[in-house]
Amino acid sequence: MSDKTPPHPALLWARWRFSIISGLLVRPPAPGQLGHELQQLAATPWRHPIDEGWITCGRSTIERWYYTARDAHDPIGALTRKVRSDAGTTSAMSRPLLVALKDQYTAHPSWTYKLQADNLAALADEDPERFGPAVSESTVRRRMKKRGWIPRKRRRNPTPGQRKAELRLENREVRSFEATHVHALWHYDFHEAKKLRVVDADGGWHTPFALCILDDCSRLGCHAQWYLAENAENLVHGLEQACCKRGLPRGAMHDNGGAMRAQETTNGLQDLSITSFPTLAYSPYQNGKGEAIWEQFEGRLLAMLEAVEPLTLGFLNLATQAWMEMEYNRTKHEEIGMAPLERALSGESVARPAPDLETLHLAFSARVTRTQRRSDGTISLESVRFELPSHLRTLEKVCVRYRSWDLTRAWIVDERTSDVLARVRPQDKIKNADGRRRTLEPLDELPESTTPTDDNPVPPLMRRLLEEYAATGLPAAYLPKDEAVLACPSTPRREDG
Repeated sequence: MSDKTPPHPALLWARWRFSIISGLLVRPPAPGQLGHELQQLAATPWRHPIDEGWITCGRSTIERWYYTARDAHDPIGALTRKVRSDAGTTSAMSRPLLVALKDQYTAHPSWTYKLQADNLAALADEDPERFGPAVSESTVRRRMKKRGWIPRKRRRNPTPGQRKAELRLENREVRSFEATHVHALWHYDFHEAKKLRVVDADGGWHTPFALCILDDCSRLGCHAQWYLAENAENLVHGLEQACCKRGLPRGAMHDNGGAMRAQETTNGLQDLSITSFPTLAYSPYQNGKGEAIWEQFEGRLLAMLEAVEPLTLGFLNLATQAWMEMEYNRTKHEEIGMAPLERALSGESVARPAPDLETLHLAFSARVTRTQRRSDGTISLESVRFELPSHLRTLEKVCVRYRSWDLTRAWIVDERTSDVLARVRPQDKIKNADGRRRTLEPLDELPESTTPTDDNPVPPLMRRLLEEYAATGLPAAYLPKDEAVLACPSTPRREDG
């Protein structure tokens, strides 16, 4: 592949000078013939190294080039124009004026270069002794670009997340990265196809959202699917399919959208031991690989479907699967130098086998604690009552796992180990109206009592207290009134008369 970048003008001039005197270095002139050779070279027109024209050089100039190159170890380097001693330094703008430009940019980062220069010139005119003479717009532009002071859009009432993102971008360098192993890191994100519309069975038109899950190391498209909304239900639906296809990754990078921050999503990553790497808010460059693939979605996939009418969600997803598996994953990627599928198969993978679908459903679920109603043994989830089995009737509080978009079932789990104790379903009051009830089985079978029966109605603790009180030898500390006999209930009462 040829280098299309032209050499620096200083190098072009050095090569041009060397081409003029190279003949004298290859065939040194005989004694007394150097002047004649130099005179001929001075009379010869030479093509300009940069412009389309012809120029001639003086005899003394060519002679100086000749002696410089003859005694040099690097002739072209010796013929290159020397760098100025003050290169890289600035003298047009005074130090106080540069500080004033910094303060001005900090206060007004959205101003254009010209507006910054005009205000800086007005400031210099107000106090020329302090700031020195005003400078041109080009000088201001060069100083600002050199320091990264690029005009940017001003945000009205920026949020703390926006301020943090801007501060990080200004103070931290941005570097590209790549995972060392296949399936060590996945990227996933939603993309709204604003120029695409799909029609449903009821004749309604929708703007679809694409979910794409991409492997960082191999750029392999693990799964891609279109949905009618960007929410946690659709995100979990796509993640479960990607795990079933490729296995469980070690980490996942995503933005901070509502679907990514949903309890079902975060619990699923934690339960499956997938490390979450959320990007900083308003910093899409941190998830660059996931953002870059949308150009291919728009430029190739959707471009081939622009004449399909009417376009349904089913056909769009079918075409997406065919394009992803047969073209994208099998086409050479410029950055890795091979097809994503080839690198995924040849590279060292750290993926883990995916569990069964029921385990995935349980992992991607919310976790809450509910108090069981003693009256009918139910709990409430999203205003829906669920019946608990009778063997859990003694639990006051239960730990429940459920999916907010699928209330057909829920799981009662152990709070410490997350083991499933029972799978519960919504209460069926119509079925319960038949009046049939199961007999409650005893929770614990205990052996027959071997303790001898005691006819004494006084409990053991009270008997012990009475004995200890009697052992003190003191009379009862009260005055009897309306009492016939002071005796223990276990002693037969004495009849009067």
